[in-house]
Amino acid sequence: MRHHPARLNQHKRDGGAWSDEEIDDIVRGVVDGSLGDGQLGALLMAVCCRGMSARETARLTLAMRDSGRVLELGGIPGRKVDKHSTGGVGDKVSLCLAPLVAACGVPVPMISGRGLGHTGGTIDKLAAIPGYRTDLEPDDFVAVLRDCGFAMAGASAAIAPADRRMYAMRDVSGTVESIPLITASILSKKLAEGIDGLVMDVKCGRAAFMKELEQARALAQSLVSVGTAAGVRVTALLTDMDRPLGRAIGNHLEVLEAVQVLKGQGPADLNELTLALGVEMLLLAGETDAARARARLTRAIADGSALECLRRNVVRQDGDPRFLDEPKALGSAPVHLGVASPSEGHVVDVDPLALGLCAMDLGAGRLQPSDRVDPLVGILMLVERGARVTRGQPLAMVFARTQAAAMAALERVLAAIRIGSEAPPERPLVLARIGA
Repeated sequence: MRHHPARLNQHKRDGGAWSDEEIDDIVRGVVDGSLGDGQLGALLMAVCCRGMSARETARLTLAMRDSGRVLELGGIPGRKVDKHSTGGVGDKVSLCLAPLVAACGVPVPMISGRGLGHTGGTIDKLAAIPGYRTDLEPDDFVAVLRDCGFAMAGASAAIAPADRRMYAMRDVSGTVESIPLITASILSKKLAEGIDGLVMDVKCGRAAFMKELEQARALAQSLVSVGTAAGVRVTALLTDMDRPLGRAIGNHLEVLEAVQVLKGQGPADLNELTLALGVEMLLLAGETDAARARARLTRAIADGSALECLRRNVVRQDGDPRFLDEPKALGSAPVHLGVASPSEGHVVDVDPLALGLCAMDLGAGRLQPSDRVDPLVGILMLVERGARVTRGQPLAMVFARTQAAAMAALERVLAAIRIGSEAPPERPLVLARIGA
């Protein structure tokens, strides 16, 4: 590196701004290894504590994008539109949204990440499908997109390689919540896809990285402004993550629930959010009427074309498609344990963070980047917020490797579900919309 990491860290720690040249140097150091893990962790913490200006964030985003290859998708007709979520508990929307939008004729190139902390990652969920390849090189990725209408893969070493290392370091250094780092991480990969439009699902609530609405709004505005400045149309929806999304928490369970959405049988909240984000994607692709966009999406579910689009993609990416017709093909955890309601009343609250952490400790997530994820473990909610329940009624199912792990999780799941005498007030799933 041309600049000494300690001096760069001290300058940012003391409230200074990095020059474009210094930011470029940091990203080069990330990629070539001349910036050590300890030094990178310190720089990330300085950014987390002191922030970055709009100029710094934009420069970091573009430097990370240009650290690898930028895909050329001009040979594929139509506007290419992607979607990205900032992460939550039970958020499996990408798995059903990509084939749904592709079935409506919009190409969806989707480069995704693994889970961070208690939040599940799309790549981890896809790994629950036997044989499914997410390690596509850029040329393979483009070929799958051309053949299937959508492609889903992790960021290869050729795509935004700087983000691969920074993403992992953020997870273990306590710097996940930084708005500039989130913005640069997301957009560097998305801009490298060669997309024309991007819909952001920015989560807000206890189980989101952005706990407060104003934090989420600030992140959404950062993503929209930086993406727009880079020449990509960006729209963001702020959505509620003060409750789990859908009923399934855990990779194998979430894959099956996403398939249910494409069969018209998914949970109401997951269906609603999938359609809301799908409408925004179709609008960015050229549709001019939101009602017409929604009708196109619901028709693709009803006529089976969205499910068939997923089937083609699973086969094309070397996965075993039997689970689309027979859920047992994905296997099952050895231990299943029911969680019974201790009293009669209404489900007043379901704590998504507590459930996400519980699922992670069962093995559905990772504490360290090197940790192995167990695709079969997790939690399946059998009731949702507002439901009336009777004493002894099943509230959830725990799926675990051992009886001891299941028993420990049972107590935590029970503590995450609060039963009261009166039904809680309804609250919206989509909290706000932010466009350029």
